[in-house]
Amino acid sequence: MSSSDTASNTDNSAPYYLSTGNEIDVFNAAFRRKLPIMLKGPTGCGKTRFVEHMAHKLGRPLISVACHEDITAADLVGRYLLTGGETVWVDGPLTRAVREGAICYLDEIVEARADSTVVIHPLTDHRRELNLERLGETLKAPDDFMLVVSYNPGYQSVLKDLKPSTRQRMVAVEMTYPGFDHEVKIVMQESGITEQAAKDLVKLASAIRKLDNSTLPEVSSTRSLVATGLLMQEGLSPREAARAAMLMPLTDDADVQRGLAEVIQSYLAD
Repeated sequence: MSSSDTASNTDNSAPYYLSTGNEIDVFNAAFRRKLPIMLKGPTGCGKTRFVEHMAHKLGRPLISVACHEDITAADLVGRYLLTGGETVWVDGPLTRAVREGAICYLDEIVEARADSTVVIHPLTDHRRELNLERLGETLKAPDDFMLVVSYNPGYQSVLKDLKPSTRQRMVAVEMTYPGFDHEVKIVMQESGITEQAAKDLVKLASAIRKLDNSTLPEVSSTRSLVATGLLMQEGLSPREAARAAMLMPLTDDADVQRGLAEVIQSYLAD
Protein backbone atom coordinates (compact mmCIF):
# COMPACT_ATOMS: atom_id res chain seq x y z
CA MET A 1 0.00 0.00 0.00
CA SER A 2 1.33 3.40 -0.96
CA SER A 3 1.57 6.40 1.37
CA SER A 4 -1.40 7.89 -0.49
CA ASP A 5 -3.48 4.76 0.19
CA THR A 6 -2.72 5.06 3.88
CA ALA A 7 -3.44 8.79 3.97
CA SER A 8 -6.81 8.32 2.28
CA ASN A 9 -8.18 5.80 4.78
CA THR A 10 -6.77 6.41 8.27
CA ASP A 11 -9.49 8.93 9.20
CA ASN A 12 -12.75 6.99 9.46
CA SER A 13 -14.80 10.20 9.64
CA ALA A 14 -13.60 11.39 6.23
CA PRO A 15 -15.71 10.67 3.14
CA TYR A 16 -14.47 7.30 1.88
CA TYR A 17 -11.96 7.55 -0.94
CA LEU A 18 -9.46 4.94 -2.08
CA SER A 19 -6.42 6.41 -3.80
CA THR A 20 -5.43 4.92 -7.16
CA GLY A 21 -2.32 6.98 -7.90
CA ASN A 22 -0.54 10.07 -6.63
CA GLU A 23 -3.59 12.35 -6.73
CA ILE A 24 -3.56 12.90 -2.96
CA ASP A 25 0.11 13.88 -2.97
CA VAL A 26 -0.45 16.27 -5.90
CA PHE A 27 -3.49 17.84 -4.23
CA ASN A 28 -1.65 18.35 -0.94
CA ALA A 29 1.35 19.90 -2.70
CA ALA A 30 -0.88 22.22 -4.74
CA PHE A 31 -2.75 23.31 -1.60
CA ARG A 32 0.48 24.14 0.19
CA ARG A 33 1.76 26.12 -2.80
CA LYS A 34 -1.59 27.87 -3.38
CA LEU A 35 -2.07 26.39 -6.86
CA PRO A 36 -5.45 25.67 -8.47
CA ILE A 37 -6.22 22.11 -9.57
CA MET A 38 -8.02 20.74 -12.61
CA LEU A 39 -9.43 17.20 -12.31
CA LYS A 40 -9.95 15.42 -15.61
CA GLY A 41 -11.86 12.17 -15.81
CA PRO A 42 -15.00 10.31 -16.93
CA THR A 43 -18.39 10.56 -15.27
CA GLY A 44 -18.69 8.76 -11.96
CA CYS A 45 -14.99 7.96 -11.51
CA GLY A 46 -14.77 9.66 -8.10
CA LYS A 47 -13.77 13.27 -8.80
CA THR A 48 -16.36 14.81 -6.49
CA ARG A 49 -15.74 12.26 -3.73
CA PHE A 50 -12.02 12.95 -4.00
CA VAL A 51 -12.56 16.69 -3.46
CA GLU A 52 -14.88 16.02 -0.52
CA HIS A 53 -12.28 13.71 1.00
CA MET A 54 -9.44 16.20 0.58
CA ALA A 55 -11.46 19.10 1.99
CA HIS A 56 -12.13 17.03 5.09
CA LYS A 57 -8.50 15.94 5.44
CA LEU A 58 -7.31 19.54 5.10
CA GLY A 59 -9.94 20.82 7.50
CA ARG A 60 -11.34 23.32 5.00
CA PRO A 61 -14.99 24.09 4.23
CA LEU A 62 -16.07 23.00 0.76
CA ILE A 63 -18.32 25.09 -1.49
CA SER A 64 -19.39 23.16 -4.59
CA VAL A 65 -21.01 24.46 -7.76
CA ALA A 66 -22.56 22.13 -10.34
CA CYS A 67 -21.90 24.11 -13.51
CA HIS A 68 -24.39 24.26 -16.38
CA GLU A 69 -24.94 26.32 -19.50
CA ASP A 70 -26.98 29.01 -17.72
CA ILE A 71 -24.38 29.81 -15.07
CA THR A 72 -22.92 33.28 -15.49
CA ALA A 73 -20.10 35.17 -13.83
CA ALA A 74 -22.71 36.94 -11.66
CA ASP A 75 -23.97 33.58 -10.41
CA LEU A 76 -20.45 32.80 -9.18
CA VAL A 77 -19.42 36.23 -7.93
CA GLY A 78 -22.70 37.69 -6.65
CA ARG A 79 -25.31 40.31 -7.47
CA TYR A 80 -27.62 42.91 -6.04
CA LEU A 81 -30.99 41.51 -5.00
CA LEU A 82 -34.16 43.06 -3.69
CA THR A 83 -34.58 41.88 -0.10
CA GLY A 84 -37.19 43.25 2.30
CA GLY A 85 -37.73 46.31 0.15
CA GLU A 86 -33.99 47.07 -0.03
CA THR A 87 -31.41 46.35 -2.67
CA VAL A 88 -28.58 44.40 -1.06
CA TRP A 89 -25.48 42.69 -2.37
CA VAL A 90 -25.47 38.89 -2.04
CA ASP A 91 -22.18 37.03 -2.45
CA GLY A 92 -22.05 34.18 -4.94
CA PRO A 93 -20.42 30.85 -4.03
CA LEU A 94 -17.00 31.81 -5.42
CA THR A 95 -16.94 35.04 -3.42
CA ARG A 96 -18.03 33.22 -0.25
CA ALA A 97 -15.22 30.71 -0.73
CA VAL A 98 -12.64 33.48 -1.09
CA ARG A 99 -13.92 35.34 1.97
CA GLU A 100 -14.01 32.16 4.09
CA GLY A 101 -10.78 30.61 2.88
CA ALA A 102 -12.71 27.59 1.61
CA ILE A 103 -12.13 25.13 -1.20
CA CYS A 104 -14.32 26.13 -4.15
CA TYR A 105 -15.17 23.21 -6.44
CA LEU A 106 -16.53 24.05 -9.90
CA ASP A 107 -17.82 20.73 -11.21
CA GLU A 108 -17.96 20.31 -15.02
CA ILE A 109 -16.71 23.85 -15.51
CA VAL A 110 -16.85 23.76 -19.31
CA GLU A 111 -20.64 23.56 -19.12
CA ALA A 112 -20.70 27.13 -17.74
CA ARG A 113 -20.74 30.20 -19.98
CA ALA A 114 -17.44 31.63 -21.17
CA ASP A 115 -17.61 34.71 -18.93
CA SER A 116 -17.69 32.39 -15.92
CA THR A 117 -14.27 30.99 -16.69
CA VAL A 118 -12.78 34.41 -17.37
CA VAL A 119 -13.74 35.64 -13.90
CA ILE A 120 -11.57 32.97 -12.24
CA HIS A 121 -8.37 33.96 -14.09
CA PRO A 122 -7.09 36.45 -11.49
CA LEU A 123 -7.58 33.76 -8.85
CA THR A 124 -5.49 31.22 -10.74
CA ASP A 125 -2.22 33.13 -11.09
CA HIS A 126 0.17 34.94 -8.75
CA ARG A 127 -2.44 37.61 -7.96
CA ARG A 128 -4.96 35.26 -6.30
CA GLU A 129 -7.55 38.02 -6.48
CA LEU A 130 -11.26 38.20 -7.19
CA ASN A 131 -12.53 41.41 -8.74
CA LEU A 132 -15.98 42.50 -7.59
CA GLU A 133 -16.61 45.18 -10.18
CA ARG A 134 -20.15 45.95 -9.02
CA LEU A 135 -18.79 46.72 -5.53
CA GLY A 136 -15.62 48.42 -6.69
CA GLU A 137 -13.74 45.92 -4.53
CA THR A 138 -10.95 43.42 -5.05
CA LEU A 139 -10.67 40.48 -2.68
CA LYS A 140 -7.29 38.95 -1.92
CA ALA A 141 -7.64 35.21 -1.44
CA PRO A 142 -6.34 33.97 1.93
CA ASP A 143 -3.75 31.21 2.07
CA ASP A 144 -6.36 28.53 2.80
CA PHE A 145 -8.46 29.29 -0.29
CA MET A 146 -8.18 26.78 -3.13
CA LEU A 147 -9.89 26.57 -6.51
CA VAL A 148 -10.65 23.13 -7.92
CA VAL A 149 -12.36 22.53 -11.26
CA SER A 150 -13.36 19.32 -13.00
CA TYR A 151 -14.53 18.16 -16.37
CA ASN A 152 -14.93 15.07 -18.51
CA PRO A 153 -12.62 15.38 -21.57
CA GLY A 154 -14.26 12.46 -23.39
CA TYR A 155 -17.71 14.00 -23.13
CA GLN A 156 -16.89 17.51 -24.24
CA SER A 157 -17.17 18.69 -27.84
CA VAL A 158 -14.70 20.87 -29.65
CA LEU A 159 -16.99 23.82 -29.01
CA LYS A 160 -17.06 23.07 -25.27
CA ASP A 161 -13.59 22.87 -23.88
CA LEU A 162 -11.39 24.89 -21.57
CA LYS A 163 -9.30 27.50 -23.33
CA PRO A 164 -5.52 26.98 -23.20
CA SER A 165 -5.28 30.30 -21.33
CA THR A 166 -7.38 28.74 -18.56
CA ARG A 167 -5.97 25.21 -18.60
CA GLN A 168 -2.36 26.30 -18.32
CA ARG A 169 -3.05 28.19 -15.12
CA MET A 170 -3.78 24.96 -13.26
CA VAL A 171 -2.18 21.78 -12.04
CA ALA A 172 -3.88 18.85 -13.77
CA VAL A 173 -4.76 15.49 -12.27
CA GLU A 174 -5.89 12.73 -14.61
CA MET A 175 -8.48 10.47 -13.02
CA THR A 176 -10.08 7.32 -14.36
CA TYR A 177 -11.98 4.31 -13.14
CA PRO A 178 -10.07 2.38 -10.47
CA GLY A 179 -8.21 -0.84 -11.21
CA PHE A 180 -10.06 -4.10 -10.64
CA ASP A 181 -9.03 -4.74 -7.02
CA HIS A 182 -9.51 -1.10 -6.02
CA GLU A 183 -12.96 -0.93 -7.59
CA VAL A 184 -14.02 -4.13 -5.86
CA LYS A 185 -12.99 -2.62 -2.50
CA ILE A 186 -14.87 0.59 -3.23
CA VAL A 187 -18.09 -1.21 -4.24
CA MET A 188 -17.90 -3.44 -1.15
CA GLN A 189 -17.31 -0.48 1.16
CA GLU A 190 -19.98 1.77 -0.32
CA SER A 191 -22.76 -0.79 -0.88
CA GLY A 192 -22.06 -3.51 1.68
CA ILE A 193 -22.29 -6.43 -0.78
CA THR A 194 -20.00 -9.45 -0.62
CA GLU A 195 -16.60 -9.59 -2.26
CA GLN A 196 -17.77 -12.10 -4.87
CA ALA A 197 -20.81 -10.00 -5.75
CA ALA A 198 -18.61 -6.92 -6.08
CA LYS A 199 -16.18 -8.82 -8.32
CA ASP A 200 -19.04 -9.89 -10.59
CA LEU A 201 -20.22 -6.27 -10.92
CA VAL A 202 -16.73 -4.97 -11.68
CA LYS A 203 -16.21 -7.69 -14.30
CA LEU A 204 -19.51 -6.65 -15.89
CA ALA A 205 -18.51 -2.99 -15.87
CA SER A 206 -15.14 -3.84 -17.41
CA ALA A 207 -16.89 -5.66 -20.27
CA ILE A 208 -19.24 -2.71 -20.89
CA ARG A 209 -16.32 -0.27 -20.88
CA LYS A 210 -14.71 -2.23 -23.70
CA LEU A 211 -17.70 -1.82 -26.01
CA ASP A 212 -17.56 0.43 -29.06
CA ASN A 213 -17.93 4.01 -27.81
CA SER A 214 -19.63 5.05 -31.05
CA THR A 215 -22.57 2.93 -29.95
CA LEU A 216 -22.28 3.70 -26.27
CA PRO A 217 -20.59 7.07 -25.64
CA GLU A 218 -20.95 6.71 -21.85
CA VAL A 219 -20.05 3.57 -19.89
CA SER A 220 -20.84 2.14 -16.48
CA SER A 221 -19.25 4.23 -13.76
CA THR A 222 -18.07 3.22 -10.32
CA ARG A 223 -21.02 5.23 -8.99
CA SER A 224 -23.43 3.03 -10.96
CA LEU A 225 -21.83 -0.11 -9.53
CA VAL A 226 -22.37 1.17 -6.01
CA ALA A 227 -26.01 1.94 -6.85
CA THR A 228 -26.41 -1.59 -8.22
CA GLY A 229 -24.99 -3.03 -5.00
CA LEU A 230 -27.36 -0.92 -2.90
CA LEU A 231 -30.35 -2.20 -4.89
CA MET A 232 -29.12 -5.76 -4.38
CA GLN A 233 -29.03 -5.08 -0.64
CA GLU A 234 -32.72 -4.20 -0.89
CA GLY A 235 -33.57 -7.62 -2.32
CA LEU A 236 -33.33 -7.11 -6.08
CA SER A 237 -31.56 -9.85 -7.99
CA PRO A 238 -28.15 -8.94 -9.45
CA ARG A 239 -29.64 -8.82 -12.96
CA GLU A 240 -32.61 -6.67 -11.88
CA ALA A 241 -30.34 -4.29 -10.00
CA ALA A 242 -27.85 -4.03 -12.87
CA ARG A 243 -30.62 -3.35 -15.37
CA ALA A 244 -32.02 -0.52 -13.24
CA ALA A 245 -28.73 1.10 -12.17
CA MET A 246 -26.32 0.25 -14.99
CA LEU A 247 -28.22 -0.52 -18.20
CA MET A 248 -31.21 1.82 -18.30
CA PRO A 249 -29.32 5.04 -17.41
CA LEU A 250 -26.85 4.44 -20.24
CA THR A 251 -29.12 4.40 -23.28
CA ASP A 252 -32.69 4.67 -24.58
CA ASP A 253 -31.88 2.73 -27.76
CA ALA A 254 -33.82 -0.55 -27.67
CA ASP A 255 -31.25 -2.47 -29.72
CA VAL A 256 -28.39 -1.32 -27.51
CA GLN A 257 -30.43 -2.17 -24.42
CA ARG A 258 -30.95 -5.72 -25.70
CA GLY A 259 -27.24 -6.07 -26.34
CA LEU A 260 -26.38 -4.83 -22.85
CA ALA A 261 -28.98 -7.16 -21.34
CA GLU A 262 -27.17 -10.10 -22.94
CA VAL A 263 -23.88 -8.90 -21.47
CA ILE A 264 -25.52 -8.66 -18.04
CA GLN A 265 -26.88 -12.21 -18.32
CA SER A 266 -23.38 -13.45 -19.12
CA TYR A 267 -21.91 -12.04 -15.90
CA LEU A 268 -24.72 -12.01 -13.34
CA ALA A 269 -27.11 -14.57 -11.90
CA ASP A 270 -30.89 -14.20 -11.71
